[in-house]
Parts: sequence; structure tokens; C-alpha cells
Amino acid sequence: MNSSNLTYGTLLGLDHIGIGVSDMEVSLRFYAELGFTDVVFDHTGELGGLSSVTGHDTTAARVVYLRSGNPTILGRSGIKLVQITSRPQPPLPDGFAYGEPGICEVCIHVKDYEAFHEHLMQTGHTALMDPNDQILEPYDTHCGLSYVEDPDGAKIEFIEWRSLESGWPHEAGPQGVNHVAFGIRDALRTETFYRQLGFTSKLFDMAGINEPMNPWFEKVGRQPPSQRMMLLMSPHGGSLEPVEQDPAGPDMRGEWGHLGTFEFALGARNLDLAVAYLDSIGVELVGDVTEIDLSGGRNWRYAYFRDPDDLYVSVTEVRA
Repeated sequence: MNSSNLTYGTLLGLDHIGIGVSDMEVSLRFYAELGFTDVVFDHTGELGGLSSVTGHDTTAARVVYLRSGNPTILGRSGIKLVQITSRPQPPLPDGFAYGEPGICEVCIHVKDYEAFHEHLMQTGHTALMDPNDQILEPYDTHCGLSYVEDPDGAKIEFIEWRSLESGWPHEAGPQGVNHVAFGIRDALRTETFYRQLGFTSKLFDMAGINEPMNPWFEKVGRQPPSQRMMLLMSPHGGSLEPVEQDPAGPDMRGEWGHLGTFEFALGARNLDLAVAYLDSIGVELVGDVTEIDLSGGRNWRYAYFRDPDDLYVSVTEVRA
């Protein structure tokens, strides 16, 4: 099998975003309001293969993997809530605004997002950015977006790809994870790397000061930077939004499992073939391939690698 077949045959785009939580039941209720009602698995126990990633010999946690109850082609990915049980949950990195090295957000596609955002405000949730429309270069892609905060401070973006959803007769409301945003140091290096992993299309690529985000930087005492953002898309799963700041921001990767968004995972139809492909392009694993028995013939397999900005990225295969 050649490398092209391996890329498209095993790696399946963004599968999920990992989110550290302090109270699993509170977070499950919150994310259910955002449409994540399909519980793929709910596992409590030791998680193998993480010592090199976490810096701890062992890690035990409750992990709940959720998918949207109403997924669409614009929201094909899920979330993984993690509450560490073997030690205190690390805090959200101090001084985080947006676009520094680390995981920035969960982005959910929502049809009629303004009404959904307003509904959440009326039920007592915290807004981080009011609804606003933007036209994205270079293809004049029209989107509307807003932000809310999860119970532990994670930034949740609601986006409505007005240009893309035209002709898709879906009901109003949330439709699953569209993309993950993460801070990087070199946009060209990151794009080249992830194109090898199947993210071969680009919906937008633009730079400048995103003024609605200015309060986030001012809150942590930073001058709002210029940010180059692009959306790298896979034909199979969710998308990636690398963000490069000028001037560069401080390291906000934090410890594995910290509160808020802390990692993302690429899906694999066959994890062994995916690992073989990574090896063929010189990407080494960090730790071993791990398999967790979910009982009833179900299992969860994963492995980690380090990307060009030293973000730990998981490759996962779930049979549940």
C-alpha cells in the first residue's frame, strides 16, 4: 500500500477535542445543551501510554467521549471530557487569551447561531463574544460567529458557515464540532506537516487583528497581536485552525489534562496502519500504543505523537 492510500485510508481528520473538567456531571449537562448527547463511552480507570506526555508515572481519570446527537457534514467531530482522579486537575494556563501555543477552542457548527447564542444567554451562561459576521479571505467565505465559556473557562465558538450550508436542509441548532484552533509558531511549517496527515484543503488563510478578540488580550495585559489564521480541511473528519501570532505569544500548552481544551485527536480507521504511516514520514510516537477494554467487545485504542510545535496529538481508533 502506498503512502497516499495510507493517508486517506486510515487517517480520518479531526476526531475529537480533549477538554479537562473539574466536575464531570456539571460538564455533561453543559455539553448536552450544546448537542453532545451521544455517549460513545464512559470509562473510569488508569490510562496507559501517557507517562511521557504527562510527566507522571500513572494517570487515572474518568473519560467521557461524546458526539453530537445531530451531526452534519459541517460538524463531524466530537469531544472527550477528562476528569483526572489520581491527582489534582491542572489549572487552565494563566494568561491564556487566544492563539498562543496550545489549544485555543472548541468550534461547533450551529445553524441559526444567533438564536442559539441568545438562548444560552437567557439560561445563564457566559458570553465571551457577541454574534458577528465576517468575510474570510481569500475566497470571500461568509461566516457568522460568537463565543461562550464552558464551566471551567474553555472557549467555545459557535460558527455558522453561511457560504457552505446553503442547500443543506438541516434544522436549526448545534451540529457537532467543526474544528479545533491551536496556536503555532510557523504557519508554513504547520501546514506542510498536517497536509501529510490528510488535511489537504484550505478554506481560508488570512491575517490581521481580529478586533472582537481584543478584550481577551487586554484582560491578560497584552497588546492584541496580528494573527494569521487558516482552516485546513480533511475529506473525512473535522478541520484544523492553526493560529500564528505576531508578535508571538507565550507558551500556553500547560500540563496534559489541564482544565479547558488541552489536546486534539485524529481519527484512524485502523490504528496500526496509521502508526505505520506516521513512521514512514518520520513521525515518532511518544509512548506506546494503548488499548483500553470498554467491555462488551468494545475497545478504545490510541497513541500520541508530537507535532512541529510540541503539541501532543493523539491518534485514536474507537470501536464502541
